[in-house]
Amino acid sequence: MNDIPVLLLAISIDIIMGEPPLALHPVVYMGSLTAWMKGIISKTRLSGMIMTLMVVSVFTAPAMLIGYLDDPLYTLIAGVLLSAVISIRMLFKSAMDVGKSLDDSIEEAREKLSYLVSRDTAYLTDEQILSATIETLTENLTDSVTAPIFYFILLGLPGAFLYRAVNTLDAMVGYLDDENRDLGWFPARLDDILNYIPSRVTGFMIVLAAFLLSLNWRNSLRVLLRDARRTPSPNSGFTMAAAAGALSVQLEKPGVYVLGDPRDSISAEKLKDALKLSSISLVLFIVSATGLMMVIP
Repeated sequence: MNDIPVLLLAISIDIIMGEPPLALHPVVYMGSLTAWMKGIISKTRLSGMIMTLMVVSVFTAPAMLIGYLDDPLYTLIAGVLLSAVISIRMLFKSAMDVGKSLDDSIEEAREKLSYLVSRDTAYLTDEQILSATIETLTENLTDSVTAPIFYFILLGLPGAFLYRAVNTLDAMVGYLDDENRDLGWFPARLDDILNYIPSRVTGFMIVLAAFLLSLNWRNSLRVLLRDARRTPSPNSGFTMAAAAGALSVQLEKPGVYVLGDPRDSISAEKLKDALKLSSISLVLFIVSATGLMMVIP
């Protein structure tokens, strides 16, 4: 079955319409099921494995059944469902909203940023707000777009849903506090494994995009190779470091990581460049993904 029309339809739906209503959003239901199971099971590693298996199964099984539909019904339904597990429009809009808010009110910008990052935003300066925005934008290129597409290419619609279910589990229980340390161990490790290749591919796409945009692509590659492993996550540093190098700035989460060198200060113009860089990176990835799907039997 030719999945290229499904991918192109999903991307078009997401860019034009954005996220589906909450009442119809599969990721919302993934989160609800995770929260419900978390409340009724013990907080052990075995429970975390069982919870992961249950959540993944509930959402991949229906996706597998859709594969038995005939075209064009399959293309339409699969395209709509795939669009729900990628988030191009929301990712870019969220970053742009923070930048626009900063022009008017730093308090408003801090509040909007607080919905995107886990750090305390209450006392961040303008430059720290812009840094955090660039960080979350470039980090989530993988989680929100390239990784779901990568697993769609490998495993079809069930693969995209498998990835999104694991990613949602990690976002909800993949923490080191007493409540989640053991319960979230398995989904967190599985998320690291699933993101290993997509994060690295996306990082190098950023280097290529920097070249096409006449940004500092050599520095992008240098900083990627030097700093990508400085983050607590084994994967998130690849896209952030590549972006830091391309923009000639230093991205920092105080007390956690520092990526890049402070050759230039972080300004609103740098955020605009980060948005362009991210856009071209995704175009390159999507074109490459489509080409790959054309040659895969």
